[in-house]
Amino acid sequence: MLHYPHLRPLELWGGVECTVNRVHEQYFDQLERNGHAQHLNDLDRFAELGIRTLRYPVLWERIAPQGLEAADWQWADERLERLRALGIRPIIGLLHHGSGPRETDLADPAFPEKFAAYARAVSERYPWVDAYTPINEPLTTARFSGLYGVWYPHARDDRVFAQIMLNQCRATILAMREIRRVNPAAQLIQTEDLAHISSTPELAYQAEFENERRWLTFDLLCGRIDREHPLWGYLEWLEIPEEELELFLENPCPPQVMGCNYYLTSERFLDGDWERYPEETHGSNGRDRYADVEAVRVLPRGTGGLGMLLRQVWARYELPIAVTEAHLGCTREEQLRWLNEIWQTAQSQREDGIDVRAVTAWALLGTFNWDSLVTRDDNHYEPGIYDVRAPAPRSTALAQMAKDFAASRAYDHPVLDVPGWWHRPERLLYAPHPNETHFPNARPLLITGATGTLGNAFARICRERGLAYRPLSRQAMDIADADSVQRAIENYKPWAIINTAGYVRVDDAETDVEQCRRENTLGATVLAAACASYNIQLVTFSSDLVFDGEQTRPYVERDVPAPLNVYGKSKADAESQVLKLNPTALVIRTSAFFGPWDEYNFVTSVLHCLQRGERVEAAEDAVVSPTYVPDLVQTSLDLLIDGECGIWHLANVGAVSWAELARRVARRVKCNPDLVIGKPMRELGFARRPAYSVLTSERAYLMPTLENALERYFAERETRLESAKVGLPIEARVNT
Repeated sequence: MLHYPHLRPLELWGGVECTVNRVHEQYFDQLERNGHAQHLNDLDRFAELGIRTLRYPVLWERIAPQGLEAADWQWADERLERLRALGIRPIIGLLHHGSGPRETDLADPAFPEKFAAYARAVSERYPWVDAYTPINEPLTTARFSGLYGVWYPHARDDRVFAQIMLNQCRATILAMREIRRVNPAAQLIQTEDLAHISSTPELAYQAEFENERRWLTFDLLCGRIDREHPLWGYLEWLEIPEEELELFLENPCPPQVMGCNYYLTSERFLDGDWERYPEETHGSNGRDRYADVEAVRVLPRGTGGLGMLLRQVWARYELPIAVTEAHLGCTREEQLRWLNEIWQTAQSQREDGIDVRAVTAWALLGTFNWDSLVTRDDNHYEPGIYDVRAPAPRSTALAQMAKDFAASRAYDHPVLDVPGWWHRPERLLYAPHPNETHFPNARPLLITGATGTLGNAFARICRERGLAYRPLSRQAMDIADADSVQRAIENYKPWAIINTAGYVRVDDAETDVEQCRRENTLGATVLAAACASYNIQLVTFSSDLVFDGEQTRPYVERDVPAPLNVYGKSKADAESQVLKLNPTALVIRTSAFFGPWDEYNFVTSVLHCLQRGERVEAAEDAVVSPTYVPDLVQTSLDLLIDGECGIWHLANVGAVSWAELARRVARRVKCNPDLVIGKPMRELGFARRPAYSVLTSERAYLMPTLENALERYFAERETRLESAKVGLPIEARVNT
């Protein structure tokens, strides 16, 4: 029999990553980090996507940190009223990986009653709200707080874990009882991580235990844990009173919708050969020692995937299902592939008769610090549907995908021609990385200037990111020859061209004007016209040398070029002509780039000289914003996939003279900084350059700091040297 899926289309829901977790005495608040705490108009952006259901926080720690008597409802009042006006149904969350105000915690025996009182207050204030997720992922929170010691109260004890688990589920039942006294139609949409464990044969017993434990949230709420349940003996061994378990049998509160969260980390593999893996993966159950790793990284056959897990949920409960979190912290094309795969999987399960009602585009505003499980405040950001590193949240390519899914339209993008990294061979730990990845049926990027520093970097990173590409030398495509460009486009049928070709010898350009203009201006112009004609995207690069250096503040995109030399004029002319012919082109101004993969940039040249004990002469009166090539390439690709156009400034955050940059290198490698001799530019025989050409952006803040970039540059070089010493292929280290 076919069910609900055929009555109306699969819905796209939305969600704001809203974790407020406690680590010792510090609270981490995602809403403060992503800016939504201050920005009411985010809700209008969400409505423009076509989303009509939104997982939304009215969190205990934010509303009533000092108790219900001192609750401040203003923030929630404004936002829920706006959601109501926009026609968006909120699914209210009351606790999201949190432990409540300081006067309680998850192991507090009085926690359930205190939480239920807060739930009652929320429902009385918003009686029209008819959907709740009182506590997000109780099992996940119990594991991190009571078993692994990651979050408050930082226990590493099975008994504390079980008490936290039971407390949260009992709190959910009591909360829904209070909510339904106000609104009898209120629905429970209970979320939990869709986990699955596989293992080597000798650890099958542990995998079997964990695969039963993963259902605890739903089994407790559905009143399924009785003496016949596989975990009854475990809970009895933990000395959980039988009457406490009977409370769940006598007061079941099954969800109206099973909220299933799924991540690439949800499926795990237990391996007794633990020495093969990093120390942070090592664990023990007291009987065996083993490594607990992401299954996708070690299973050649791949993981079971979301489809398998949805089938398991349906077979066990036969209740309606929604995928309540779909997010991947990765590069943009992988994020598109992930959300698309989740959506298509949900559709296919509906066609098989499973009642899947929605997929939730989680982390609409991205997430902060989940790489450390929100235990450190180190500003690690993963964009979502929007990227908040801008004056206002900037739509990424995911926004158009969300709009299409919300409207039940198909979505297409060339990057979807290639499978996600979780399906590609390089996902496996320690597997050798291929020298080049071929996707014969995928629409490629064309990369001009294949033999140059930037062209090589684009090829390397496209390979890592699973972006089909064709690197083209001048012989394969002369960018200043319209016929040559046309032949290449018709032959390779690209969806975009990344132009890294050009004349780069700034000083020689003063006497080689014609060649400089041919490669920098004419070539970019020919490409712009061709891309406009064939309706394909173009990325081309410009320079900080389009400016005259008369400013004392960093240059932004709208500042008017005033070049001082032939090279700068060739780039300024290219900018204007490219955007005149092709307004959808992406023109990226950058500055003084350096990287770990070539030997001919300023930083690497200085490093070699200093290590040989040689003096280095560098300009003391020219201040620039050096740019790390990997950051430049990664961000350029994201902007291309997002469909951005016009002029963008991409440079690492920082301002430094060439001489001071050389001294920083000296100090980092413990060489004598006095070997660096600062001189005025006029004494170094350079073509005229701006004294100040620091770049920043008024469009978005996407690039890391210079200090951060330099640390990663040295770490990469040191790793490459170590790999070379032991004879390992350097590419074997690449891990998507």
